[in-house]
Amino acid sequence: MDFVKYAAPLALLLLTATAQAEEPPAMPTGDAARGQASYQACSGCHSIDDNDVGPRHRGVIGRRAGSLPDYSYSPALRNSQIVWDAATLDRWLTGPQNLVPGTKMFFSLPDPQMRADIIAYLAQQK
Repeated sequence: MDFVKYAAPLALLLLTATAQAEEPPAMPTGDAARGQASYQACSGCHSIDDNDVGPRHRGVIGRRAGSLPDYSYSPALRNSQIVWDAATLDRWLTGPQNLVPGTKMFFSLPDPQMRADIIAYLAQQK
């Protein structure tokens, strides 16, 4: 009967540990000044104010993905229903094809601090 006595607390401990293990790591705090310099990694395809290979980034925070009327998005991104915020941009920059399979963008940024800095910079570009 000792098993019954310890089974419930053990099960709770295992569930708690599993739930905690599945939580993604917290995003680092971004620095907009560093992000402005790091934005050069994006500027081959994007700019703040003009569409290019990729859409313009001014006002991207809070905008629904694929919603600029004067840019030709992939159907996958246009239909994604994503609204850009720090978390979705971080996931996007980690692996666009993982977040929205079939999107045009393939470039990713593996460095979490660089992503956070660029996102902080984009947040200022309203």
